[in-house]
Amino acid sequence: MKTWVEDRVLQEDLERIAQDEQIDWEQLRGSRVLVTGATGLIGGLLVRALVCASEYRGLDIQVLAVARSREKAERELSGFLGCGAELVLCDILSPVTVDGPVDYIIHGAGLTASKEFVDHPVETIRTTLAGTEHLLELAREKQVKSMVYLSSMEAYGVADDAHYIVREKDYGYIDPLQVRSSYSESKRMAEGLCGAYAHEYGVPVKTARLAQTFGAGIAKSENRVFAQFARSILGGQDIVLHTDGSKAHCYCYTSDAVCGLLTILLRGTSGEAYNVSNEATFGTIRQMAEMLVRNYPGSGSRLVFDIPEDVNQFGYAPTSRMLVNAEKLHALGWQAQVDLPEMFARLMESMRGWAER
Repeated sequence: MKTWVEDRVLQEDLERIAQDEQIDWEQLRGSRVLVTGATGLIGGLLVRALVCASEYRGLDIQVLAVARSREKAERELSGFLGCGAELVLCDILSPVTVDGPVDYIIHGAGLTASKEFVDHPVETIRTTLAGTEHLLELAREKQVKSMVYLSSMEAYGVADDAHYIVREKDYGYIDPLQVRSSYSESKRMAEGLCGAYAHEYGVPVKTARLAQTFGAGIAKSENRVFAQFARSILGGQDIVLHTDGSKAHCYCYTSDAVCGLLTILLRGTSGEAYNVSNEATFGTIRQMAEMLVRNYPGSGSRLVFDIPEDVNQFGYAPTSRMLVNAEKLHALGWQAQVDLPEMFARLMESMRGWAER
């Protein structure tokens, strides 16, 4: 298979997605697929994977990569633009216009940094709601075959400890007046828009609720907890927790998530939601940190706690236990392949290469 990227781990991920026989690739033959958030982690991998799969399988897919910054898009998607991917420059806060047909839409654009939700809650809400409405209008105008909206497990809110296994019809508590809720509440409302467009206008849109997703290809500036932990191990520094680490969630490796999204796009039922999660990764933040310290003794890293009086300054989601159940997606033929230790091993191998590139 053609080598698309210098990052060996990311190249392996692209090959794995392109070779996945559970995905109905023939449905995408000769199609135009629009992906928003094309310079983000998931959107960027989707663009790359679709181009790679198209070349590998001879599918003649045209990928429309939506981004705000030409400079960033040309840097992040170098080697893909002009080789199956076309850059569409626009801000999704405005109506999205595209010449020619669009067969499929995967809408992944939005703010993802926790601190942004606290520092810029209005922008967080506007980007989620206005952006989703504009993409739904485009899907309606172009009469697409299918659309997937990337939501989040945070749409569930805080689950009751007694009912911490969460399926698509289970919802916890969200305080809409808490600033941090700008993200989770707007995700819920955007899902509501998707359901409304499916019902009233017949837009074939599905919602994907992703567990926290990470892997090869993360941005160097990424500051979410998995990136902080990986940097600490690679740098031989202590892993510092600013909470007691009792929050327990599931995770998903990036290539697993992309395969899940493509499965939902091609096999999902319109107007419904699907969890994208590896249940085997369920555990607390503290357990994750302890696993890394234990698995990489040569780093000399220790687990230490530095809990400030006002932990809200970090923009962390409320402490909760939530095992995001993916049985509904399993029924469509998808299974996660990469466990948590391998997720970190692949992430850190990819990060090591930064200094060499």
